Amino acid sequence: MRGIVLAGGKGTRLYPMTKAISKQLLPIYDKPLIYYPISVLLLAGIREILIISTPEDIDDYECLLGDGSKLGVKFQYGVQEKPRGLAEAFIIGEKFIGTDKVCLVLGDNVFFGQDLTKVLLNAQKQEHGATIFGYPVKDASAFGVVEFDENNNVLSIEEKPKKPKSNFAVPGLYFYDNDVIKIAQNVEPSTRGELEITSVNNAYLERGDLKVALMGRGMAWLDTGTPEGMLKAAEFVEAVQSRQGFYIACLEEIAWRRGFIDNEQLQSIGNGLKMTAYGKYVLSLLDEVRA
Repeated sequence: MRGIVLAGGKGTRLYPMTKAISKQLLPIYDKPLIYYPISVLLLAGIREILIISTPEDIDDYECLLGDGSKLGVKFQYGVQEKPRGLAEAFIIGEKFIGTDKVCLVLGDNVFFGQDLTKVLLNAQKQEHGATIFGYPVKDASAFGVVEFDENNNVLSIEEKPKKPKSNFAVPGLYFYDNDVIKIAQNVEPSTRGELEITSVNNAYLERGDLKVALMGRGMAWLDTGTPEGMLKAAEFVEAVQSRQGFYIACLEEIAWRRGFIDNEQLQSIGNGLKMTAYGKYVLSLLDEVRA
């Protein structure tokens, strides 16, 4: 399976912070925002990842992430010339995806939870169709809402309905089989002039091939679209890391635990960052081996 992180857009709701820098390069506590969606792909065991951003920002992402070899993965880069919608990611990434399945995660989504890895791996194993996610929220009318039956087959998806048919919002994380490329290519632009991801999901729904995986209690999906949202996300990450002692979205740790890199490679990364709390945490992971 291949993974795509869509990190485009202008981030206008965060102006003036994002007038000169891409939103996903801004920090959520101690690491760039884009680390969080990348960590989701790594947790799902995905090692081939395409980063899509604007022509102005793509070089900054390549400077930050490189080719991925230090993490035992491979990063590639693609450009979305204008914000033409989420579904365009599959058109931009057609050659990258090839004949594989693909997971799309939006660059401003932060997920956390004890069962997150299990949920991701279950979705990754599905050979056919598509899987979206359902996250329980208090006011579903502010989100895209998914309705489903007792077997988690999707019955409907509505965007910000006045009378939601469930209290499960749809976050920016999607798993698809290879048919998604042709589906995206045939999507008609919406009234906004964009290729909507809802149109892709509805295409799978119409053929009875759309499942929903539920994220229950103990799972966190954090909004980073506003200054308040970014502050709350940063406070959440700081609280978990300070109180529990382990890091959220530490890419080096995930790569090491997944077997993408070995002890020596982890040591080298940690030594390069040892002047920071982040680097000291990376080095502390090797204490497990010595114990």
